[in-house]
Amino acid sequence: MRRLLALVAAAMLLLLQPEPALATDPYAFFDWDVSYVTAAPLGVKQQASPGHHVIGINGKFPGPVVNVTTNWNVVVNVLNDLDEPLLITWNGIQHRKNCWQDGVLGTNCPIPSGWNWTYEFQVKDQIGSFFYFPSTGLQRAAGGYGGVIVNNRDVIAVPFGRPDGDITILIGDWYNKNHTDLRKMLDSGKDLGMPDGVLINGKGPYRYNDSLVPAGIEYETFNVHPGRTYRIRVHNVGTSTSLNFRIQGHNLVLVETEGSYTTQQNYTNLDVHVGQSYSFLLATDQNASSDYYVVASARMVNESRWRRVTGVAVLRYSNSGGPASGPLPDPPQDQNDRSFSMNQARSVRWNLSAGAARPNPQGSFRYSSINVTQAFLLRSTAPVSISGRRRATLNGISFAPPETPLRLADAYGVKGAYTLDFPDRPPREGAAAPRIARSVINGTYRGFMEIIFQNNDTRMQSYHMDGYAFFVVGMDYGEWTEDSRGTYNKGDGVARSTIQVYPGAWAAVLVSLDNVGIWNVRSENLDSWYLGQEVYVRVVNPEDTGNKTEMTVPDNALYCGQLHRYQKYGREQTPHHKMGASSAVTVRSSSVACRLVTAGMILLAAVFAS
Repeated sequence: MRRLLALVAAAMLLLLQPEPALATDPYAFFDWDVSYVTAAPLGVKQQASPGHHVIGINGKFPGPVVNVTTNWNVVVNVLNDLDEPLLITWNGIQHRKNCWQDGVLGTNCPIPSGWNWTYEFQVKDQIGSFFYFPSTGLQRAAGGYGGVIVNNRDVIAVPFGRPDGDITILIGDWYNKNHTDLRKMLDSGKDLGMPDGVLINGKGPYRYNDSLVPAGIEYETFNVHPGRTYRIRVHNVGTSTSLNFRIQGHNLVLVETEGSYTTQQNYTNLDVHVGQSYSFLLATDQNASSDYYVVASARMVNESRWRRVTGVAVLRYSNSGGPASGPLPDPPQDQNDRSFSMNQARSVRWNLSAGAARPNPQGSFRYSSINVTQAFLLRSTAPVSISGRRRATLNGISFAPPETPLRLADAYGVKGAYTLDFPDRPPREGAAAPRIARSVINGTYRGFMEIIFQNNDTRMQSYHMDGYAFFVVGMDYGEWTEDSRGTYNKGDGVARSTIQVYPGAWAAVLVSLDNVGIWNVRSENLDSWYLGQEVYVRVVNPEDTGNKTEMTVPDNALYCGQLHRYQKYGREQTPHHKMGASSAVTVRSSSVACRLVTAGMILLAAVFAS
């Protein structure tokens, strides 16, 4: 008996031992079936047939939230059940050394209909709030998007108390037309026009106004408890409309944007432009006499004419006294004050004392002390006609999507896939006609690049850069000049990946080109992007002969264009396991399993010994 107790004790001690340090970073696995689903977000049926397309993942719209921790490896097996090619891109995820996973046409062949392909990447040295979406053919206008959360490791302090909950909020304008019909409109030279509404988490507005909102629309409800603090992550995943976000009766404490902790400031509302992500702390400190409105309304437009382009959800306390009623909380009253929104944008600053994904604080990278080695002024204008087609340009060049992805062309020595002659300044007026080309910016590895986005269009634009976070150092109305550098924020400009550029204004960013690859710089406004308003930055390390600064072509790479002959047909990948819509498995190490097996053997030995 004494021997039995000793063996049992040994087994228990083995199970209770702390897990040894991990030799590798954990993995999270996801299986996604991307398909058309039936939905009526604004009360108008959009379904799998006939012809109405809402894109869901595992039968749900929006898709699942990817919730991981910095340095984890993410493996997403995507089955394309659409009737057209598909790519998923990860807005703000930097894919260090690994542009092969970026999910845009410059680096990846699209996944053919009926095929599946596995993304595998590490969220290396990143924290914060991001989102994913389908990147080709205006598909984001039909859905297929979802949030991405990258948490701090426990060893890195977060600059605020642990929230009682974490809520992802996806806001965006919505058209009742299919994305295929929207493409046809753009191809025929038309504008998309005013959207039909704004969705919040894929649902239409709460019926706050009987004349503006028809009956029977499903709306989103956020259930909370009084006296608590929630972290809410707000992403503008829409087509082209800037939105003002606010919650009736509540302050929003801004704490992070696109992977950077910000100085903590109170806002009663904040403009969230297309492609941007913010996270706030929300204190549920009101008396809950009724539910509260959560509002996302159109900005930078004729707001009286766009009244119906408003998303409304409900914040419901567990002790709520009844439904929300009455008028919505007012948007900013700045119709005649162009500076209000810009000053609000300038107020978003980097928290210089907060830790980030690495142990060193965010402010340890002093961007103002680094010499700029390349400068590009990218000017956008209203769409123009090029060879009879309506196109959008940067510096007079409208980018033509490649048949052979640029990075793949480099790897296989395909000549003529692109040119390295993108101009660093817009052409003088009348000096050169706008043209369609595949012209790429030749970035200098470990150089420091200044990019000025000059918006000479009459509407709001957002610009995004894959592979990086850049420092937002300045913005103002008018034309940028060399003297504008004197107004730059040289201390605490926030690092992010998507910047708004107001009509008739400019915004300047600085970026350290330390991530090898070919990286997309694009308008996040889907119509401008579709019409050619993008460019790629090629960053090559000429001294790397052993793939130390960039990973090799993945074994499962898809091939198209001039490289289609390399495609191994019949080798389409199959899911490694079946999982639910939001399921994830972390492979921490085999040590737990080994200890369980060993403990089991000890217990069996104890039983036989008795």
